[in-house]
Amino acid sequence: MDNSLKKKIKCPVCKKPVDWEGNPYRPFCSRECKLVDLYNWFNEEYRIKDESEEYVGEVEDGREV
Repeated sequence: MDNSLKKKIKCPVCKKPVDWEGNPYRPFCSRECKLVDLYNWFNEEYRIKDESEEYVGEVEDGREV
């Protein structure tokens, strides 16, 4: 396959362009970026929004006030 036709993506960590095909670390460009991403998850720098946290109401005896 011609190199100009290979699908390129941006590494989510360093934003460098990286080949999708044949990349053992995809979507990352390297082992280091993959580990940086894992470290960020462990340190809770990434969060998945919890819809239940948006509602803030007082509860008294199991009933909303």
